Amino acid sequence: MNRKISSLFFAFLFVFISGFATAQHDSEGEKSAEKVEHKEDGDKFNATKMIMEHIGDSNEWHLWTTKDDNGEEHHVSIPLPVIIKDNEGLHTFLSSSIAHGHEHDGYTLKEGQVVSTKGIEKATLFSIISGKQKSNEVFFDLSITKNAASMLLSVIFMAIIFIGMARNYKKSQLPRGAGKLLEPVIVFIRDEVAIPNIGSVKYKRYMPYLLTAFFFIWFNNLFGLIPFFPFGANLTGNIAITAVLAIITLLITLFSANKDYWKHIFMPPVPILLYPIMVPIEIIGIFTKPFALMMRLFANVTAGHIMILAIISLIFIFKSPFLGFASVPLALFVSVLELLVAALQAYIFTVLSALFIGIAVAEHEHEHGHEEHAH
Repeated sequence: MNRKISSLFFAFLFVFISGFATAQHDSEGEKSAEKVEHKEDGDKFNATKMIMEHIGDSNEWHLWTTKDDNGEEHHVSIPLPVIIKDNEGLHTFLSSSIAHGHEHDGYTLKEGQVVSTKGIEKATLFSIISGKQKSNEVFFDLSITKNAASMLLSVIFMAIIFIGMARNYKKSQLPRGAGKLLEPVIVFIRDEVAIPNIGSVKYKRYMPYLLTAFFFIWFNNLFGLIPFFPFGANLTGNIAITAVLAIITLLITLFSANKDYWKHIFMPPVPILLYPIMVPIEIIGIFTKPFALMMRLFANVTAGHIMILAIISLIFIFKSPFLGFASVPLALFVSVLELLVAALQAYIFTVLSALFIGIAVAEHEHEHGHEEHAH
């Protein structure tokens, strides 16, 4: 029972913390898109803009675009809740109220992002901390974006699957339904990831987090490859999401660390004259590990999405249907390859998290005694 509660806690922790972190990423991503976007003619295909829109977050869930007889584009989207906090108070409305150039309460939608028509900047975490922005001169975007909605859907999906599995196990120890597929995966994470890296004594304490992280990443990697609603969000390719996952691993590692771990950091087994060099390196190493977790997941998932979109874009760039005979099979091959990458990246993140936790909780002084006890 405690494990189920812990798993749900971590899942919802991902959602709510990532929601705040995503706001920072949205603002930075919007500025980056403006820099790389080239000014081109209206009828010329802009591959950069298309790719950035697909891998970025948005305040609406775009479905498709149609053109009428006059060549005018009509975007079909699912509106999402917009929640704005500024010096005038709290503003709540649907994104459809500010789509297609409409304005509501001093805000409008530009390229899927909420912007102010009153000249107010969107608040960013680092700008507020550094003092570049004052809290009373900016607006805080707390909206349910496409990525936030995708997270909620994935958590609901995970809760239905695993609560159903738990109920089935109360009736019988034989797996039924989804348990037949997922039980071998759970046993694999336990026997091949948690126990070897953390140890047979302490691994149970961290299994809820490791399983939650693995399935959260794996399911959202797969959902991101499905190109229609309610899937297709580039959730695990959002650096704010991967940063939150890495920070949670860091916090668990630090709060679980024993005296042997901290002794190795501040009193490494080297001559004392090397302490001024080794101690800063060890401290930096504490933060480079979660940074590597964050960047590895973000870069691999984003690269896969960009590659598929870039290959498909070749058809529209060269305006040749014959290129489709090469682009479509190649994009299909990369998509199938991404199915393997989806599981591989979830596995790598979980293994490294277990490894970092295992290093922090290892008791080197009693290691020999534990081995004798095991024998």
